[in-house]
Amino acid sequence: MILGTLSKITGPVVVADGMIGIKMYDVVRVGSAGLMGEVIRLEGTHATIQVYEDTSGLKVGEPVESTDGPLMLELGPGLLSSIYDGIQRPLPIIASQTGSDFIARGTSVAALDHEKLWEFTPVIEVGQELVGGDVIGTVPESPTVLHRVMVPPRLSGRVTSVVAPGSYNVDMVVAVLDDTKEIRMSQWWPVRQGRPYARKLDPTTPFLTGMRILDTFFPIALGGNAIIPGGFGTGKTVTQQSLAKWADVDIIVYVGCGERGNEMTEVLKEFPELEDPRTGSKLMDRTVLVANTSNMPVAAREASIYTGVTLAEFYRDMGYNVAMMADSTSRWGEALREVSGRLEEMPGEEGYPAYLATRLAAFYERSGRCASLGSEERVGSVTMVGAVSPPGGDMSEPMTQNSLRVTGAFWALDTSLAHRRHFPAISWTKSYTLFLGQVRPWFEEEVANDWAEVRERAMFLLQKETELQEIVQLVGPDALPETEKIILEVARMLREDFLQQFAFDAVDAYCPPKKAYWLLRTILAFYDAATQAMSRGVSLRQILQLPMRDEIATMKTTDHERAIARMQEMVAQISDEIAGIEVL
Repeated sequence: MILGTLSKITGPVVVADGMIGIKMYDVVRVGSAGLMGEVIRLEGTHATIQVYEDTSGLKVGEPVESTDGPLMLELGPGLLSSIYDGIQRPLPIIASQTGSDFIARGTSVAALDHEKLWEFTPVIEVGQELVGGDVIGTVPESPTVLHRVMVPPRLSGRVTSVVAPGSYNVDMVVAVLDDTKEIRMSQWWPVRQGRPYARKLDPTTPFLTGMRILDTFFPIALGGNAIIPGGFGTGKTVTQQSLAKWADVDIIVYVGCGERGNEMTEVLKEFPELEDPRTGSKLMDRTVLVANTSNMPVAAREASIYTGVTLAEFYRDMGYNVAMMADSTSRWGEALREVSGRLEEMPGEEGYPAYLATRLAAFYERSGRCASLGSEERVGSVTMVGAVSPPGGDMSEPMTQNSLRVTGAFWALDTSLAHRRHFPAISWTKSYTLFLGQVRPWFEEEVANDWAEVRERAMFLLQKETELQEIVQLVGPDALPETEKIILEVARMLREDFLQQFAFDAVDAYCPPKKAYWLLRTILAFYDAATQAMSRGVSLRQILQLPMRDEIATMKTTDHERAIARMQEMVAQISDEIAGIEVL
Protein backbone atom coordinates (compact mmCIF):
# COMPACT_ATOMS: atom_id res chain seq x y z
CA MET A 1 0.00 0.00 0.00
CA ILE A 2 1.19 3.50 -0.84
CA LEU A 3 0.52 6.06 1.84
CA GLY A 4 0.52 9.82 1.42
CA THR A 5 -1.05 12.86 3.04
CA LEU A 6 -3.47 15.49 1.81
CA SER A 7 -1.85 18.80 0.99
CA LYS A 8 -4.59 20.66 -0.91
CA ILE A 9 -8.38 20.40 -1.17
CA THR A 10 -10.34 22.08 -3.98
CA GLY A 11 -13.87 20.70 -4.10
CA PRO A 12 -13.91 17.20 -5.63
CA VAL A 13 -10.23 17.50 -6.62
CA VAL A 14 -7.57 17.05 -3.94
CA VAL A 15 -3.76 16.85 -3.98
CA ALA A 16 -1.70 14.37 -1.93
CA ASP A 17 2.03 14.40 -1.22
CA GLY A 18 4.38 11.45 -0.73
CA MET A 19 2.62 9.20 -3.27
CA ILE A 20 5.73 7.31 -4.43
CA GLY A 21 5.12 4.52 -6.96
CA ILE A 22 1.48 5.34 -7.64
CA LYS A 23 0.12 5.14 -11.21
CA MET A 24 -2.39 7.15 -13.24
CA TYR A 25 -6.02 6.17 -12.63
CA ASP A 26 -5.17 4.16 -9.51
CA VAL A 27 -8.03 4.13 -7.00
CA VAL A 28 -7.23 5.58 -3.59
CA ARG A 29 -8.97 5.98 -0.24
CA VAL A 30 -8.90 9.58 0.89
CA GLY A 31 -8.97 10.75 4.50
CA SER A 32 -10.03 8.98 7.66
CA ALA A 33 -13.50 8.46 6.12
CA GLY A 34 -11.98 6.38 3.31
CA LEU A 35 -13.53 8.35 0.45
CA MET A 36 -13.04 6.72 -2.95
CA GLY A 37 -10.98 8.68 -5.48
CA GLU A 38 -8.98 8.22 -8.66
CA VAL A 39 -5.58 9.63 -9.58
CA ILE A 40 -5.92 11.94 -12.60
CA ARG A 41 -2.52 13.71 -12.58
CA LEU A 42 1.01 12.90 -11.40
CA GLU A 43 3.80 15.39 -10.78
CA GLY A 44 6.75 13.78 -9.01
CA THR A 45 5.40 12.52 -5.69
CA HIS A 46 2.33 14.80 -5.90
CA ALA A 47 -0.88 13.06 -6.99
CA THR A 48 -4.00 14.96 -8.01
CA ILE A 49 -7.07 12.91 -7.09
CA GLN A 50 -10.62 13.08 -8.38
CA VAL A 51 -12.83 12.15 -5.41
CA TYR A 52 -16.12 10.41 -6.18
CA GLU A 53 -17.77 11.48 -2.92
CA ASP A 54 -18.48 14.68 -1.02
CA THR A 55 -15.19 16.11 0.26
CA SER A 56 -16.75 18.30 2.96
CA GLY A 57 -14.87 18.00 6.24
CA LEU A 58 -11.59 16.75 4.79
CA LYS A 59 -8.50 18.35 6.32
CA VAL A 60 -4.95 18.89 5.15
CA GLY A 61 -2.72 16.20 6.62
CA GLU A 62 -5.26 13.36 6.52
CA PRO A 63 -3.94 10.06 5.11
CA VAL A 64 -4.36 8.88 1.53
CA GLU A 65 -4.06 5.15 0.84
CA SER A 66 -3.70 3.51 -2.57
CA THR A 67 -5.48 0.28 -3.52
CA ASP A 68 -2.70 -0.46 -6.08
CA GLY A 69 -5.16 -0.78 -8.96
CA PRO A 70 -7.53 1.16 -11.23
CA LEU A 71 -11.29 1.51 -10.84
CA MET A 72 -12.60 -2.00 -11.56
CA LEU A 73 -16.00 -3.66 -11.78
CA GLU A 74 -16.96 -7.04 -10.38
CA LEU A 75 -18.61 -8.98 -13.19
CA GLY A 76 -20.58 -12.17 -12.69
CA PRO A 77 -24.05 -13.63 -12.02
CA GLY A 78 -26.32 -11.20 -10.21
CA LEU A 79 -25.73 -8.07 -12.28
CA LEU A 80 -29.14 -8.24 -13.94
CA SER A 81 -32.01 -6.65 -11.98
CA SER A 82 -29.42 -4.66 -9.99
CA ILE A 83 -29.42 -0.91 -9.39
CA TYR A 84 -25.95 0.57 -8.93
CA ASP A 85 -24.52 4.02 -8.42
CA GLY A 86 -21.76 5.32 -10.72
CA ILE A 87 -19.02 3.26 -9.06
CA GLN A 88 -21.00 -0.01 -8.83
CA ARG A 89 -22.29 0.22 -5.29
CA PRO A 90 -25.68 -1.57 -5.06
CA LEU A 91 -28.19 1.08 -3.98
CA PRO A 92 -31.01 -1.19 -2.68
CA ILE A 93 -28.57 -3.12 -0.47
CA ILE A 94 -27.07 0.10 0.93
CA ALA A 95 -30.57 1.44 1.63
CA SER A 96 -31.60 -1.76 3.44
CA GLN A 97 -28.42 -1.84 5.52
CA THR A 98 -28.42 1.85 6.51
CA GLY A 99 -32.16 2.62 6.46
CA SER A 100 -31.35 5.82 4.59
CA ASP A 101 -32.07 7.06 1.05
CA PHE A 102 -28.62 8.68 0.93
CA ILE A 103 -25.22 7.00 0.72
CA ALA A 104 -23.01 7.77 3.69
CA ARG A 105 -19.49 8.92 2.80
CA GLY A 106 -16.95 6.14 2.57
CA THR A 107 -19.58 3.42 2.14
CA SER A 108 -18.17 0.27 0.56
CA VAL A 109 -20.47 -2.64 -0.37
CA ALA A 110 -19.74 -5.60 -2.66
CA ALA A 111 -21.36 -5.27 -6.08
CA LEU A 112 -22.41 -8.93 -6.18
CA ASP A 113 -24.05 -11.08 -3.51
CA HIS A 114 -21.22 -13.36 -2.36
CA GLU A 115 -23.52 -15.55 -0.27
CA LYS A 116 -26.12 -16.39 -2.91
CA LEU A 117 -25.84 -19.83 -4.50
CA TRP A 118 -26.18 -20.20 -8.27
CA GLU A 119 -26.95 -23.38 -10.20
CA PHE A 120 -23.76 -23.91 -12.19
CA THR A 121 -23.67 -26.40 -15.08
CA PRO A 122 -20.19 -27.02 -16.53
CA VAL A 123 -19.76 -27.47 -20.28
CA ILE A 124 -16.04 -28.43 -20.26
CA GLU A 125 -14.10 -31.57 -19.40
CA VAL A 126 -10.76 -32.30 -17.75
CA GLY A 127 -7.94 -32.24 -20.30
CA GLN A 128 -9.62 -29.72 -22.58
CA GLU A 129 -7.49 -26.80 -23.81
CA LEU A 130 -9.10 -23.40 -23.14
CA VAL A 131 -8.29 -19.86 -24.17
CA GLY A 132 -9.58 -16.49 -22.94
CA GLY A 133 -13.27 -16.06 -23.64
CA ASP A 134 -14.16 -19.77 -23.71
CA VAL A 135 -17.37 -20.69 -21.88
CA ILE A 136 -16.77 -23.09 -18.99
CA GLY A 137 -20.35 -23.31 -17.74
CA THR A 138 -23.77 -21.70 -17.57
CA VAL A 139 -25.92 -20.20 -14.82
CA PRO A 140 -29.62 -19.24 -15.12
CA GLU A 141 -29.13 -15.64 -14.00
CA SER A 142 -32.76 -14.68 -14.55
CA PRO A 143 -35.88 -16.40 -15.93
CA THR A 144 -34.95 -15.14 -19.41
CA VAL A 145 -31.13 -14.85 -19.51
CA LEU A 146 -28.59 -17.66 -19.35
CA HIS A 147 -25.32 -16.35 -17.89
CA ARG A 148 -22.26 -17.82 -19.60
CA VAL A 149 -19.30 -18.12 -17.23
CA MET A 150 -16.20 -17.37 -19.31
CA VAL A 151 -12.45 -17.78 -18.96
CA PRO A 152 -11.01 -14.29 -18.23
CA PRO A 153 -9.59 -12.73 -21.43
CA ARG A 154 -5.91 -13.01 -20.47
CA LEU A 155 -6.06 -16.58 -19.17
CA SER A 156 -5.52 -19.87 -21.01
CA GLY A 157 -4.43 -23.46 -20.31
CA ARG A 158 -5.50 -27.08 -19.96
CA VAL A 159 -8.38 -27.98 -17.64
CA THR A 160 -7.06 -29.98 -14.69
CA SER A 161 -10.23 -29.93 -12.60
CA VAL A 162 -13.85 -28.84 -12.90
CA VAL A 163 -16.68 -29.00 -10.38
CA ALA A 164 -19.77 -31.14 -10.82
CA PRO A 165 -23.13 -29.50 -11.59
CA GLY A 166 -24.50 -27.93 -8.42
CA SER A 167 -24.98 -24.82 -6.31
CA TYR A 168 -22.00 -22.49 -5.86
CA ASN A 169 -21.42 -18.86 -4.92
CA VAL A 170 -19.32 -16.46 -6.96
CA ASP A 171 -16.25 -16.93 -4.71
CA MET A 172 -15.99 -20.70 -5.15
CA VAL A 173 -13.48 -22.10 -7.64
CA VAL A 174 -15.40 -23.88 -10.42
CA ALA A 175 -12.44 -24.81 -12.66
CA VAL A 176 -8.64 -24.94 -12.54
CA LEU A 177 -6.27 -24.59 -15.51
CA ASP A 178 -2.73 -26.02 -15.43
CA ASP A 179 -3.15 -26.90 -11.73
CA THR A 180 -2.59 -23.27 -10.69
CA LYS A 181 -5.00 -20.97 -12.50
CA GLU A 182 -8.27 -20.83 -10.58
CA ILE A 183 -11.47 -19.69 -12.29
CA ARG A 184 -14.49 -18.44 -10.38
CA MET A 185 -17.90 -17.36 -11.59
CA SER A 186 -16.95 -13.70 -11.16
CA GLN A 187 -14.09 -11.69 -12.62
CA TRP A 188 -12.81 -8.11 -12.41
CA TRP A 189 -12.26 -5.63 -15.21
CA PRO A 190 -11.00 -1.97 -15.29
CA VAL A 191 -13.75 0.37 -16.46
CA ARG A 192 -11.58 2.64 -18.61
CA GLN A 193 -10.26 -0.23 -20.70
CA GLY A 194 -12.47 -1.77 -23.37
CA ARG A 195 -12.88 -5.53 -23.12
CA PRO A 196 -11.04 -7.35 -25.94
CA TYR A 197 -12.75 -9.17 -28.79
CA ALA A 198 -11.64 -11.35 -31.71
CA ARG A 199 -12.70 -8.89 -34.43
CA LYS A 200 -15.32 -6.31 -35.26
CA LEU A 201 -17.99 -7.21 -37.78
CA ASP A 202 -19.92 -5.09 -40.24
CA PRO A 203 -23.24 -3.95 -38.74
CA THR A 204 -25.90 -5.31 -41.10
CA THR A 205 -28.92 -6.08 -38.87
CA PRO A 206 -31.10 -3.11 -37.85
CA PHE A 207 -31.56 -2.07 -34.25
CA LEU A 208 -35.36 -2.30 -34.23
CA THR A 209 -37.00 0.11 -31.80
CA GLY A 210 -40.72 -0.15 -32.61
CA MET A 211 -40.75 3.62 -33.32
CA ARG A 212 -41.85 4.24 -36.90
CA ILE A 213 -39.81 7.38 -37.48
CA LEU A 214 -36.61 5.68 -36.31
CA ASP A 215 -37.05 2.24 -37.88
CA THR A 216 -38.22 3.60 -41.24
CA PHE A 217 -36.59 6.98 -41.76
CA PHE A 218 -33.48 6.98 -39.52
CA PRO A 219 -32.56 3.37 -38.65
CA ILE A 220 -29.29 2.33 -37.05
CA ALA A 221 -27.67 -1.09 -36.98
CA LEU A 222 -27.06 -3.41 -34.06
CA GLY A 223 -23.67 -2.28 -32.80
CA GLY A 224 -24.23 1.25 -34.02
CA ASN A 225 -24.49 4.47 -32.04
CA ALA A 226 -26.80 7.47 -32.05
CA ILE A 227 -27.43 10.66 -30.12
CA ILE A 228 -30.74 12.24 -29.15
CA PRO A 229 -30.18 15.98 -28.65
CA GLY A 230 -33.03 18.20 -27.57
CA GLY A 231 -34.03 21.02 -25.29
CA PHE A 232 -35.94 20.76 -22.02
CA GLY A 233 -39.32 19.01 -22.34
CA THR A 234 -38.77 17.57 -25.82
CA GLY A 235 -38.90 13.96 -24.64
CA LYS A 236 -35.31 12.68 -24.42
CA THR A 237 -35.94 10.57 -21.32
CA VAL A 238 -39.30 9.19 -22.53
CA THR A 239 -37.73 8.28 -25.89
CA GLN A 240 -34.89 6.43 -24.20
CA GLN A 241 -37.27 4.63 -21.86
CA SER A 242 -39.35 3.55 -24.86
CA LEU A 243 -36.20 2.30 -26.55
CA ALA A 244 -35.23 0.38 -23.43
CA LYS A 245 -38.63 -1.31 -23.28
CA TRP A 246 -39.19 -2.11 -26.95
CA ALA A 247 -35.73 -2.40 -28.56
CA ASP A 248 -35.07 -5.80 -30.11
CA VAL A 249 -32.06 -6.67 -27.92
CA ASP A 250 -31.29 -9.19 -25.19
CA ILE A 251 -29.90 -6.94 -22.43
CA ILE A 252 -30.56 -3.32 -21.41
CA VAL A 253 -28.02 -1.17 -19.57
CA TYR A 254 -29.61 2.17 -18.60
CA VAL A 255 -27.26 4.83 -17.23
CA GLY A 256 -28.71 7.91 -15.58
CA CYS A 257 -25.71 10.24 -15.73
CA GLY A 258 -26.34 13.36 -13.67
CA GLU A 259 -30.06 13.46 -14.47
CA ARG A 260 -32.63 15.15 -12.24
CA GLY A 261 -33.71 13.10 -9.26
CA ASN A 262 -37.38 12.99 -10.30
CA GLU A 263 -36.54 11.59 -13.75
CA MET A 264 -34.28 8.89 -12.31
CA THR A 265 -36.87 8.11 -9.65
CA GLU A 266 -39.43 7.52 -12.40
CA VAL A 267 -37.07 5.01 -14.03
CA LEU A 268 -36.33 3.26 -10.73
CA LYS A 269 -40.02 2.96 -9.87
CA GLU A 270 -41.39 2.05 -13.30
CA PHE A 271 -38.80 -0.40 -14.64
CA PRO A 272 -39.30 -3.03 -11.90
CA GLU A 273 -43.06 -2.95 -12.63
CA LEU A 274 -42.89 -3.07 -16.43
CA GLU A 275 -43.76 -6.29 -18.20
CA ASP A 276 -41.23 -7.36 -20.80
CA PRO A 277 -43.07 -7.55 -24.16
CA ARG A 278 -40.43 -10.02 -25.45
CA THR A 279 -40.72 -12.59 -22.67
CA GLY A 280 -43.80 -11.78 -20.59
CA SER A 281 -41.76 -11.58 -17.37
CA LYS A 282 -40.42 -8.41 -15.74
CA LEU A 283 -38.28 -6.07 -17.84
CA MET A 284 -35.81 -5.78 -14.95
CA ASP A 285 -34.91 -9.47 -15.43
CA ARG A 286 -32.70 -8.39 -18.34
CA THR A 287 -31.86 -4.84 -17.24
CA VAL A 288 -29.06 -3.21 -15.24
CA LEU A 289 -29.64 0.33 -13.96
CA VAL A 290 -26.80 2.72 -13.12
CA ALA A 291 -28.27 5.64 -11.18
CA ASN A 292 -26.21 8.81 -10.80
CA THR A 293 -28.42 11.81 -10.14
CA SER A 294 -27.56 15.50 -10.28
CA ASN A 295 -27.27 15.82 -6.49
CA MET A 296 -24.49 13.23 -6.37
CA PRO A 297 -20.83 14.33 -6.62
CA VAL A 298 -20.00 15.67 -10.06
CA ALA A 299 -16.83 13.59 -10.41
CA ALA A 300 -18.79 10.32 -10.22
CA ARG A 301 -20.68 11.17 -13.43
CA GLU A 302 -17.65 10.31 -15.54
CA ALA A 303 -17.28 6.94 -13.82
CA SER A 304 -20.96 6.09 -14.34
CA ILE A 305 -20.60 6.21 -18.14
CA TYR A 306 -17.63 3.84 -18.06
CA THR A 307 -19.39 1.57 -15.58
CA GLY A 308 -22.34 1.23 -17.96
CA VAL A 309 -20.31 0.45 -21.07
CA THR A 310 -18.16 -2.12 -19.23
CA LEU A 311 -21.29 -3.95 -18.06
CA ALA A 312 -22.58 -3.86 -21.65
CA GLU A 313 -19.33 -5.27 -23.04
CA PHE A 314 -19.41 -8.13 -20.52
CA TYR A 315 -22.77 -9.36 -21.83
CA ARG A 316 -21.67 -8.70 -25.41
CA ASP A 317 -18.81 -11.16 -24.84
CA MET A 318 -21.37 -13.81 -23.89
CA GLY A 319 -22.93 -13.41 -27.35
CA TYR A 320 -25.83 -11.14 -26.43
CA ASN A 321 -27.07 -7.98 -28.16
CA VAL A 322 -26.94 -5.17 -25.63
CA ALA A 323 -28.44 -1.67 -25.75
CA MET A 324 -26.86 0.99 -23.57
CA MET A 325 -28.81 4.17 -22.89
CA ALA A 326 -26.87 7.14 -21.49
CA ASP A 327 -29.03 9.95 -20.13
CA SER A 328 -27.42 12.40 -20.46
CA THR A 329 -23.90 12.72 -21.88
CA SER A 330 -24.13 16.50 -21.44
CA ARG A 331 -23.92 16.02 -17.66
CA TRP A 332 -20.83 13.90 -18.24
CA GLY A 333 -19.33 16.74 -20.28
CA GLU A 334 -20.14 19.17 -17.47
CA ALA A 335 -18.26 16.92 -15.04
CA LEU A 336 -15.24 16.92 -17.35
CA ARG A 337 -15.46 20.72 -17.57
CA GLU A 338 -15.60 21.16 -13.80
CA VAL A 339 -12.72 18.81 -13.07
CA SER A 340 -10.66 20.40 -15.87
CA GLY A 341 -11.29 23.79 -14.32
CA ARG A 342 -10.16 22.56 -10.91
CA LEU A 343 -6.96 21.30 -12.54
CA GLU A 344 -6.47 24.77 -14.07
CA GLU A 345 -6.13 23.30 -17.56
CA MET A 346 -6.31 25.47 -20.67
CA PRO A 347 -10.04 25.56 -21.54
CA GLY A 348 -11.45 24.88 -24.99
CA GLU A 349 -14.73 26.09 -26.46
CA GLU A 350 -17.26 27.27 -23.84
CA GLY A 351 -14.94 26.14 -21.05
CA TYR A 352 -14.97 22.46 -21.98
CA PRO A 353 -11.57 20.73 -21.88
CA ALA A 354 -9.62 20.60 -25.13
CA TYR A 355 -9.73 16.79 -25.02
CA LEU A 356 -13.55 16.61 -24.98
CA ALA A 357 -13.74 15.22 -28.53
CA THR A 358 -11.11 12.58 -27.75
CA ARG A 359 -12.99 11.36 -24.67
CA LEU A 360 -16.28 11.20 -26.58
CA ALA A 361 -14.67 9.27 -29.43
CA ALA A 362 -13.05 6.80 -27.02
CA PHE A 363 -16.42 6.22 -25.37
CA TYR A 364 -18.53 5.73 -28.52
CA GLU A 365 -15.96 3.53 -30.23
CA ARG A 366 -16.66 0.88 -27.57
CA SER A 367 -19.94 0.21 -29.37
CA GLY A 368 -19.96 -2.32 -32.18
CA ARG A 369 -20.90 -5.79 -33.35
CA CYS A 370 -18.10 -8.17 -32.46
CA ALA A 371 -16.96 -11.76 -32.68
CA SER A 372 -16.08 -12.63 -29.09
CA LEU A 373 -12.88 -14.23 -27.87
CA GLY A 374 -12.88 -18.00 -27.54
CA SER A 375 -12.51 -21.24 -29.47
CA GLU A 376 -16.18 -21.21 -30.51
CA GLU A 377 -17.20 -17.94 -32.08
CA ARG A 378 -20.03 -15.99 -30.49
CA VAL A 379 -21.35 -12.77 -31.97
CA GLY A 380 -22.63 -9.99 -29.72
CA SER A 381 -23.13 -6.27 -29.99
CA VAL A 382 -23.27 -3.07 -27.96
CA THR A 383 -25.59 -0.40 -29.37
CA MET A 384 -25.24 3.03 -27.74
CA VAL A 385 -27.88 5.74 -27.61
CA GLY A 386 -26.77 8.88 -25.81
CA ALA A 387 -29.04 11.77 -24.90
CA VAL A 388 -27.59 15.27 -25.22
CA SER A 389 -29.08 18.25 -23.37
CA PRO A 390 -27.88 21.39 -25.18
CA PRO A 391 -28.60 24.55 -23.18
CA GLY A 392 -31.63 26.29 -24.67
CA GLY A 393 -31.81 23.65 -27.39
CA ASP A 394 -28.75 25.18 -29.11
CA MET A 395 -27.40 22.37 -31.32
CA SER A 396 -24.21 24.33 -32.08
CA GLU A 397 -22.81 23.88 -28.57
CA PRO A 398 -19.65 21.72 -28.13
CA MET A 399 -21.20 18.53 -26.69
CA THR A 400 -23.69 18.17 -29.55
CA GLN A 401 -21.19 19.04 -32.28
CA ASN A 402 -18.44 16.77 -30.95
CA SER A 403 -20.93 13.92 -30.49
CA LEU A 404 -22.11 14.44 -34.08
CA ARG A 405 -18.61 13.80 -35.41
CA VAL A 406 -18.24 10.37 -33.81
CA THR A 407 -21.76 8.88 -33.96
CA GLY A 408 -23.64 7.39 -36.87
CA ALA A 409 -27.13 8.79 -36.34
CA PHE A 410 -28.58 12.11 -35.25
CA TRP A 411 -32.11 11.92 -33.85
CA ALA A 412 -32.82 15.61 -33.32
CA LEU A 413 -35.69 16.51 -31.02
CA ASP A 414 -37.58 19.63 -32.06
CA THR A 415 -38.99 22.01 -29.45
CA SER A 416 -41.69 23.28 -31.82
CA LEU A 417 -42.95 19.71 -32.37
CA ALA A 418 -43.03 19.12 -28.62
CA HIS A 419 -45.01 22.34 -28.11
CA ARG A 420 -47.55 21.08 -30.68
CA ARG A 421 -47.73 17.81 -28.72
CA HIS A 422 -46.30 15.88 -31.65
CA PHE A 423 -44.48 12.94 -30.04
CA PRO A 424 -41.96 11.52 -30.55
CA ALA A 425 -40.75 15.05 -31.32
CA ILE A 426 -37.98 13.83 -33.64
CA SER A 427 -37.46 16.24 -36.53
CA TRP A 428 -37.59 14.58 -39.95
CA THR A 429 -35.81 17.56 -41.52
CA LYS A 430 -32.86 17.83 -39.10
CA SER A 431 -32.24 14.16 -38.30
CA TYR A 432 -30.09 11.79 -40.34
CA THR A 433 -28.49 8.33 -40.26
CA LEU A 434 -25.30 6.93 -41.78
CA PHE A 435 -26.45 3.31 -41.42
CA LEU A 436 -29.09 3.31 -44.16
CA GLY A 437 -26.92 1.59 -46.75
CA GLN A 438 -25.91 -1.14 -44.29
CA VAL A 439 -29.43 -2.06 -43.10
CA ARG A 440 -31.27 -1.51 -46.40
CA PRO A 441 -30.66 -5.12 -47.65
CA TRP A 442 -32.21 -6.49 -44.44
CA PHE A 443 -35.37 -4.41 -44.85
CA GLU A 444 -35.67 -5.28 -48.55
CA GLU A 445 -35.33 -8.98 -47.74
CA GLU A 446 -37.39 -9.17 -44.55
CA VAL A 447 -40.04 -6.46 -45.11
CA ALA A 448 -40.49 -5.64 -48.82
CA ASN A 449 -38.24 -5.35 -51.85
CA ASP A 450 -39.47 -1.80 -52.53
CA TRP A 451 -38.98 -0.67 -48.92
CA ALA A 452 -36.29 1.89 -49.83
CA GLU A 453 -38.37 3.33 -52.67
CA VAL A 454 -41.44 3.76 -50.43
CA ARG A 455 -39.30 5.39 -47.73
CA GLU A 456 -37.71 7.83 -50.19
CA ARG A 457 -41.08 8.87 -51.63
CA ALA A 458 -42.47 9.57 -48.16
CA MET A 459 -39.38 11.60 -47.23
CA PHE A 460 -39.74 13.60 -50.47
CA LEU A 461 -43.35 14.51 -49.64
CA LEU A 462 -42.39 15.63 -46.13
CA GLN A 463 -39.56 17.78 -47.48
CA LYS A 464 -41.85 19.20 -50.17
CA GLU A 465 -44.35 20.13 -47.46
CA THR A 466 -41.67 22.15 -45.68
CA GLU A 467 -41.06 24.16 -48.86
CA LEU A 468 -44.79 24.69 -49.48
CA GLN A 469 -45.38 25.81 -45.88
CA GLU A 470 -43.06 28.76 -46.47
CA ILE A 471 -45.21 29.82 -49.42
CA VAL A 472 -48.42 29.29 -47.42
CA GLN A 473 -47.16 31.56 -44.66
CA LEU A 474 -46.57 34.31 -47.21
CA VAL A 475 -49.61 34.13 -49.48
CA GLY A 476 -52.01 31.69 -47.79
CA PRO A 477 -53.11 28.17 -48.77
CA ASP A 478 -55.71 29.33 -51.33
CA ALA A 479 -52.94 30.55 -53.62
CA LEU A 480 -51.64 27.01 -54.12
CA PRO A 481 -52.82 24.87 -57.06
CA GLU A 482 -54.81 21.73 -56.28
CA THR A 483 -51.82 19.48 -57.10
CA GLU A 484 -49.83 21.09 -54.31
CA LYS A 485 -52.73 21.18 -51.88
CA ILE A 486 -52.91 17.39 -52.08
CA ILE A 487 -49.21 17.25 -51.18
CA LEU A 488 -49.94 19.25 -48.04
CA GLU A 489 -52.85 16.96 -47.19
CA VAL A 490 -50.86 13.75 -47.70
CA ALA A 491 -47.91 15.18 -45.74
CA ARG A 492 -50.35 15.89 -42.91
CA MET A 493 -51.45 12.26 -43.07
CA LEU A 494 -47.80 11.20 -42.87
CA ARG A 495 -47.24 13.41 -39.84
CA GLU A 496 -50.39 12.52 -37.94
CA ASP A 497 -51.06 8.95 -39.03
CA PHE A 498 -47.48 7.69 -39.36
CA LEU A 499 -44.89 9.84 -37.54
CA GLN A 500 -46.96 10.53 -34.44
CA GLN A 501 -46.92 7.57 -32.08
CA PHE A 502 -48.51 7.12 -28.66
CA ALA A 503 -46.01 5.67 -26.21
CA PHE A 504 -48.77 4.81 -23.72
CA ASP A 505 -51.16 3.14 -26.19
CA ALA A 506 -51.27 -0.65 -25.84
CA VAL A 507 -51.04 -1.16 -29.62
CA ASP A 508 -49.29 1.94 -30.94
CA ALA A 509 -46.43 1.88 -28.41
CA TYR A 510 -44.66 -0.64 -30.66
CA CYS A 511 -44.97 -0.84 -34.44
CA PRO A 512 -43.31 -3.73 -36.30
CA PRO A 513 -41.42 -2.79 -39.49
CA LYS A 514 -43.90 -4.62 -41.74
CA LYS A 515 -46.85 -2.64 -40.37
CA ALA A 516 -44.93 0.62 -40.77
CA TYR A 517 -44.20 -0.29 -44.40
CA TRP A 518 -47.84 -1.05 -45.24
CA LEU A 519 -48.99 2.13 -43.51
CA LEU A 520 -46.67 4.11 -45.78
CA ARG A 521 -47.76 2.10 -48.83
CA THR A 522 -51.41 2.83 -48.06
CA ILE A 523 -50.85 6.59 -47.65
CA LEU A 524 -48.80 6.74 -50.87
CA ALA A 525 -51.44 4.71 -52.73
CA PHE A 526 -54.01 7.29 -51.58
CA TYR A 527 -51.74 10.07 -52.88
CA ASP A 528 -51.22 8.40 -56.29
CA ALA A 529 -54.93 7.72 -56.78
CA ALA A 530 -55.88 11.23 -55.65
CA THR A 531 -53.36 12.82 -58.04
CA GLN A 532 -54.78 10.82 -60.97
CA ALA A 533 -58.36 11.73 -60.05
CA MET A 534 -57.52 15.43 -59.75
CA SER A 535 -55.90 15.37 -63.19
CA ARG A 536 -59.34 14.57 -64.64
CA GLY A 537 -61.12 17.32 -62.69
CA VAL A 538 -62.11 15.73 -59.34
CA SER A 539 -61.85 18.25 -56.51
CA LEU A 540 -59.71 17.74 -53.41
CA ARG A 541 -62.81 18.20 -51.23
CA GLN A 542 -64.50 15.22 -52.88
CA ILE A 543 -61.44 13.02 -52.28
CA LEU A 544 -61.10 13.98 -48.63
CA GLN A 545 -64.74 13.06 -47.97
CA LEU A 546 -64.06 9.40 -48.72
CA PRO A 547 -64.49 7.18 -45.62
CA MET A 548 -61.25 5.37 -46.53
CA ARG A 549 -59.33 8.54 -45.62
CA ASP A 550 -60.57 8.31 -42.02
CA GLU A 551 -59.99 4.56 -41.93
CA ILE A 552 -56.30 5.03 -42.72
CA ALA A 553 -55.99 7.20 -39.59
CA THR A 554 -57.20 4.32 -37.39
CA MET A 555 -54.70 1.75 -38.69
CA LYS A 556 -51.86 2.66 -36.32
CA THR A 557 -53.97 1.83 -33.27
CA THR A 558 -55.44 -1.33 -34.82
CA ASP A 559 -54.08 -4.74 -33.92
CA HIS A 560 -50.92 -5.33 -35.98
CA GLU A 561 -51.92 -8.45 -37.94
CA ARG A 562 -55.44 -7.21 -38.59
CA ALA A 563 -54.15 -3.78 -39.65
CA ILE A 564 -51.60 -5.27 -42.08
CA ALA A 565 -54.24 -7.48 -43.69
CA ARG A 566 -56.68 -4.58 -44.01
CA MET A 567 -54.05 -2.21 -45.46
CA GLN A 568 -53.07 -4.79 -48.08
CA GLU A 569 -56.73 -4.80 -49.14
CA MET A 570 -56.91 -1.02 -49.09
CA VAL A 571 -53.88 -0.59 -51.36
CA ALA A 572 -55.73 -2.62 -53.99
CA GLN A 573 -59.08 -0.84 -53.40
CA ILE A 574 -58.05 2.81 -53.09
CA SER A 575 -57.42 3.32 -56.81
CA ASP A 576 -60.81 1.89 -57.80
CA GLU A 577 -62.69 3.81 -55.11
CA ILE A 578 -61.18 7.18 -56.00
CA ALA A 579 -61.49 6.44 -59.74
CA GLY A 580 -65.22 5.98 -59.20
CA ILE A 581 -65.72 9.58 -58.04
CA GLU A 582 -67.71 11.59 -60.56
CA VAL A 583 -66.53 15.03 -61.58
CA LEU A 584 -68.93 17.70 -60.29
